[in-house]
Amino acid sequence: MYVDSPLNREPSIKKLVASYITPTEISYDRNHGPIPHLSASHTVHVDGLVSTRLALSIQQLATDFPQQEVICALECAGNRRHTMRTMLKEVDGIDWGDAAVMNCRWKGPRMRDVLRRAGVGEGRQGLHVEFSCHQAKCQDDEWFGASVPLERCLLEDGGAILALEMNGAPLTPKHGYPVRVIMPGVIGARWVKWLDRVTVSEHESRNFYQQLDYKVLPPEVVDRASAQRYWDRIPPMFDMPMNSVIGVPEDNDTVSLDSSGIMEVKGYAVPQGAHSPVTRVQVSMDRGMTWIEAMIEDAGGENRRWCWVLWTAAVRPEKGTGREIVSRAFDAGGNVQQEHSQWNLRGVGYNGYGRARNLTIL
Repeated sequence: MYVDSPLNREPSIKKLVASYITPTEISYDRNHGPIPHLSASHTVHVDGLVSTRLALSIQQLATDFPQQEVICALECAGNRRHTMRTMLKEVDGIDWGDAAVMNCRWKGPRMRDVLRRAGVGEGRQGLHVEFSCHQAKCQDDEWFGASVPLERCLLEDGGAILALEMNGAPLTPKHGYPVRVIMPGVIGARWVKWLDRVTVSEHESRNFYQQLDYKVLPPEVVDRASAQRYWDRIPPMFDMPMNSVIGVPEDNDTVSLDSSGIMEVKGYAVPQGAHSPVTRVQVSMDRGMTWIEAMIEDAGGENRRWCWVLWTAAVRPEKGTGREIVSRAFDAGGNVQQEHSQWNLRGVGYNGYGRARNLTIL
């Protein structure tokens, strides 16, 4: 999938599952407007319900706070939208395949430390942290914004940071240079790029993309007109659902078995929200009647708390055309991937079985 303006694209799924850490040059892009090119003199303001307002330069963010590295998966809420529209029913949104996700190293000050510097303490209930970027006009609003509950930002081990680096280098402009939000386990729409303001508030962000998008609308909402009376009733998406995806082989591939009649199947899996890690992945050649255990690859001692896993399975399929493989994942929270998830107009949060369809096996 590739859309040039604004830039929205994903890599091939085979390239994606070839590396545990997603190379910066192949990572997916999701934008709602033009990419701003900011300088290192950029400032992040922290305001709202704080005791001390802050204006932090990029240099201050890099030197005045301990720097934390977080390895985690960033996933678009619309990942796998193509599968939802082809397996269930037409949806309204960019036709993402299975590769709108990346597993990267991020580094910067903890959100918790920045908020505490502004005088935000523990135990404050019902508040939100709004993230804003006013650097470019978006397709549906004058600016881009999102928010999450305050407690998500104050967790000691929650992994929330203001990232200055990605994969050991400064952020690139398309990935939010010079600073972006990292919220492990949360949909990518809340990971605001080109961040210029952090606001502690009694309410959620008023931005279009918090209020009128990225929500799982009920099945009876079938068009934009019928959605209007539901937007303010439905909570925004935060946690990504658990998922597994088959990357090798892909739909419509022709595959030759080895001399033992074995075919190798590869893919990725992500846990549901904070219910990490993924504990098991299984594949099936008979539409889920029987399952074969996949091997989760060793991450080389890396902390899997917020990461995806890559997995491999050896199967003995029957030769022929029109073959299909499906996958399902399990995580530490007891979540099990189901055959399909609920259809919704915007096609967000799809996490039915991973699938490789219409295979020719020789």
